Amino acid sequence: MASSIKIRSQRRENYTEIKLLITHPMENGRNRDAADQLIPAHFIEQLVIRLNDQIVIASNMAGSISKNPFFTFRLKTANSGDKISATWTDNRQLSDSVEHLLD
Repeated sequence: MASSIKIRSQRRENYTEIKLLITHPMENGRNRDAADQLIPAHFIEQLVIRLNDQIVIASNMAGSISKNPFFTFRLKTANSGDKISATWTDNRQLSDSVEHLLD
């Protein structure tokens, strides 16, 4: 099964830019479907980004983030061959993770 997380990286002059796209419905529990029934909440609660197994970002999130969230961040200390990993866990205790080697 393919991961719900896509990571891209690009070396810049003084940093490495990391782009992260997560395929997730991110329902907040307040929207209604066509039959006017509430759509149950289903959103990412925690996102953790590691550089070579050391946490560099730990984010607690909620249902107000858009569907299929996209994140961009910069790392000054990343080198070619370093490993970036991203892991999310949602309010239904589903999770996914992926690893990416920097060029």
